[in-house]
Amino acid sequence: MESGMSGEPRTVRRQARGLKRMEEILDAAEAVIAEIGYAEMTTNAVAARAGMSPGSLYQFFRNKDEILDGLLSRFTDGRRAHWQARLTGDVARMPLPELVGLLVDEIVAYKAARPAYWALLHGSATGDRLAAASERLHLAVSEQLAGLLALRAPHLEAERGLLLATMAVATVKAVMPLIAGAPPERAAELTGELKAMLLAYLAPSLDPAP
Repeated sequence: MESGMSGEPRTVRRQARGLKRMEEILDAAEAVIAEIGYAEMTTNAVAARAGMSPGSLYQFFRNKDEILDGLLSRFTDGRRAHWQARLTGDVARMPLPELVGLLVDEIVAYKAARPAYWALLHGSATGDRLAAASERLHLAVSEQLAGLLALRAPHLEAERGLLLATMAVATVKAVMPLIAGAPPERAAELTGELKAMLLAYLAPSLDPAP
């Protein structure tokens, strides 16, 4: 029993080191994808960026598909936790122009901080597997936004709320590459137009006239 008890902390430490190493591999994969895209990413490139041998990487991820799955879980869980911490009932009920502005500003900031996320989200033209990954991310974001809309407008049917959220996310997805590729002044103009578009689309359903 004593050896089992003394071995338990070592097991926990090994597990912690393993989790840390997996996160480092995913960090490296994000960096590689941001530079060259998922289609061109190789496990060797990820291993080199993570500072390990390909054989060591294969102990955690056997191929690039498994790395993609790890990134999808990271992005989906991370974004869900991010928005849950910020999108409270009070935020959902703020004036609609302020709410739309907050959401768009958060998305633009995340685009700058995590370019690999957007590379995957826009991956529909890069193969069936990446298209499926893009659809999975798109659905996760839409479902979370639909939850926010339900807080703001309880009168909305769930199906309608999800449709509004899906269209809003698709609009952001379409416009974001324009914002990312524009110089600062032009990017600010495009961001303002994106906010105006979303506000005009959402207002009739979320803040109907008396």
